Amino acid sequence: MDSRKIMPDAQLHPGDPLWRRVPTADRGGQNLVDFMLLIPGLKRWAPHRREQLYGELRQLFSQHSDRVVFADLNMKLNLLWISHRQGKGISLTLFEAIRERVPEAVLVASQAEVQLGLRERARRRWGIRLLLGRDR
Repeated sequence: MDSRKIMPDAQLHPGDPLWRRVPTADRGGQNLVDFMLLIPGLKRWAPHRREQLYGELRQLFSQHSDRVVFADLNMKLNLLWISHRQGKGISLTLFEAIRERVPEAVLVASQAEVQLGLRERARRRWGIRLLLGRDR
C-alpha cells in the first residue's frame, strides 16, 4: 500500500502517479495551489501512530473543506501532498496546522518560496555590503 488519499471517504490503495490524480483546477476553472511535505520516517511509524495521523489530517482537512481539494499521503516516499483553492495565506495556515500535529514535517520548497529565499539572501548580502562600506 503505497498511497492514501486523506479525505473523509478515503480508502487505502495503491494509486496512479500523482500527475494523473492531482486536480489542477477546481470546478469553477480556477487553478489550484499545491505544496508537499516530507515526513521523515513515516513509513516506519507504529500502525497506531499512523492511524492517529490519518484521523488528525482528516479532521484538519474537513475543517478546511472549503479550501482543500485533494490530499495524498504517500507512505513509500513519506510525502504528504495537498492541493487547495487559491487564497492569501492558505498554504501557510495549513502548513502550520500540520506542523502542530506532526512536528517532524518539512515543507518541500515551492518556486515562490525559492524566489522569496533568493530575494531575502540578496537583501542580507546587500546589508552586509553596506555594513562593510562596499557598494558593489
